[in-house]
Amino acid sequence: MELIVSSIEKPESTNFILGQSHFIKTVEDLHEALVNAVPGIAFGLAFCEASAERLVRWSGTDEAMIELAKQNAQNLGAGHSFIIFLGEGFYPINVLNAIKQTPEVCRIFCATANHTQVIIAETMQGRGILGVIDGQPPAGVEDEDGIARRKDLLRTIGYKL
Repeated sequence: MELIVSSIEKPESTNFILGQSHFIKTVEDLHEALVNAVPGIAFGLAFCEASAERLVRWSGTDEAMIELAKQNAQNLGAGHSFIIFLGEGFYPINVLNAIKQTPEVCRIFCATANHTQVIIAETMQGRGILGVIDGQPPAGVEDEDGIARRKDLLRTIGYKL
């Protein structure tokens, strides 16, 4: 077995969701989940089929996000993994529950805009995602000013009243 570290390639502020599924209809079901959760959402998704033709299956509403998804799925090459890139102004928090409720979704590895590395195991049979490194380690512990800034930010962007 070989361990591989693969970086997600994307623009700085672009959010993405990386997960694992189990069935070819994942692409259509995730597409439906996304557009039903947030009408007008801009996204691209790709799914690495693990048997039969073993193709990168894809869908989406935004050409740039679709290309990012296809490119990153090919780079990862991990069976039954999927990756969704969200267009500017769209965030995982608004679609994550819809994705998790999609029947063929097994797990979510991360949902982030951070620099992310994916730890992949490769064997004679193929590749699988072991986990992710999402961002950097803590630089300290939040103080009272940090708490106030966090609470203010959440209210400013409309996620808390």
